[in-house]
Amino acid sequence: MSDLLKIKVNLADRVYPLTIRRDEEENIRKAAKSIDAILHKYEDGYAVRDKQDLLAMCALQLASRLEKIHTDHLVDGVEVGKQLDKLAIKLKQAID
Repeated sequence: MSDLLKIKVNLADRVYPLTIRRDEEENIRKAAKSIDAILHKYEDGYAVRDKQDLLAMCALQLASRLEKIHTDHLVDGVEVGKQLDKLAIKLKQAID
């Protein structure tokens, strides 16, 4: 049995046929639903009717969220190094 699945996703009143791995289907459908909800929010809240503009605003919002998540999860290597140095000193003192 093939691990690939053909689905159709509706975004901004257009249908996009996709060939995806079966294990991606739920995420793809959730992502499409999320995009659709954001597009409707922008349609209802702003006088913008051009789908291209709405898609651009949606892409910017999602990319901004992704950047925030990425930034929030970055580890400060310098701070980690300082903490490891302190730990090494305490370990050396405990051993001596």
